[in-house]
Amino acid sequence: MIASLLMLGTFIVLGLLCATVFIPWAAITGNVTPLYNAALWVARMGFRVAGVAVEVEGLERIPTQTACIFMANHVSNLDPPALIPRIPGRTSAFMKRSMMNVPILNIGFRLGEFIPVDRGGNAKTAQQSVAAAAKVLAGGVHITTFVEGTRSPDGRMLPFKKGPFYLAKETGAPCIPVSIYETEKMMAKGSLRIKPGTAHIVFHAPIDPAQYATREELSAAVRAAIASGLPEWMRR
Repeated sequence: MIASLLMLGTFIVLGLLCATVFIPWAAITGNVTPLYNAALWVARMGFRVAGVAVEVEGLERIPTQTACIFMANHVSNLDPPALIPRIPGRTSAFMKRSMMNVPILNIGFRLGEFIPVDRGGNAKTAQQSVAAAAKVLAGGVHITTFVEGTRSPDGRMLPFKKGPFYLAKETGAPCIPVSIYETEKMMAKGSLRIKPGTAHIVFHAPIDPAQYATREELSAAVRAAIASGLPEWMRR
């Protein structure tokens, strides 16, 4: 539990310090970049003190000067703070609506244009989330989504949600499949314990939604790409 306490303590102490300075700055100036960069720095520092390293492949495959939709598998609570700091440029993300109600964090999430979603929500709220994400992409900011919609309980890939593929077909934004593994061993679903180790992130070549006639075909292509970067046992 030592690694868990070190990471949590780092997030709380440095996070509060950065929030005190950069949230008012972002609110006054409308410039969220210093707040965003500070949050990424806090995430990296939390990983460092907990002994969690991150190994990244495929950064050269990500298009420049283009807002993309990053689509990753999800096996641990460590995935977001491992992935988001490694994405070039600024990214928004789909996020459980309950997280948007956490004091202080909710201000940062709103300033960063993070998009609340409801698990099992109705069609109307899903359409609102897609519309909000399309607006973010139009502003030149990436979108990051964990396409299974929840963490896998055992590391194996789950069925994908439909929303990200509605968004991709509607906007035409390049889809960047992302494979994440080993985080499931460092912080399993349902556990608060963190074990030091190395997380692996693989960015795959962009997929053009226009090349696929249906959302289902696009989803299958993204799934195949993500699976190709995972250990065999996680692909089933």
